Amino acid sequence: MYAVFESCGHQFKVSQGDVIQIDGADKKVGDAIAFDRVLIVGDRLGTPTVAGASVTGEVVSVGKGQKLIIQKYRRAKAYRVRNGYRASIYKVKITAISG
Repeated sequence: MYAVFESCGHQFKVSQGDVIQIDGADKKVGDAIAFDRVLIVGDRLGTPTVAGASVTGEVVSVGKGQKLIIQKYRRAKAYRVRNGYRASIYKVKITAISG
């Protein structure tokens, strides 16, 4: 069985045992995460979500993603700004799909 859920503005298609990367959670290794915004479970399609469905997972690792460089420039104004940013990345192993 598979499920499609939404988290942090992204949609993920998962089945039990898959490992995915998400961002924006304040969790530690070993913590459980429940995703309640499930759009599809098996052959059931939600409008917009499936009532009573959830996907649970366990945090496997915590780290940082690639560094993104943000540059701003305006010509003839002597305006140049260069910043870097690294997002927190969490690897989550899907343990159960209910619903």
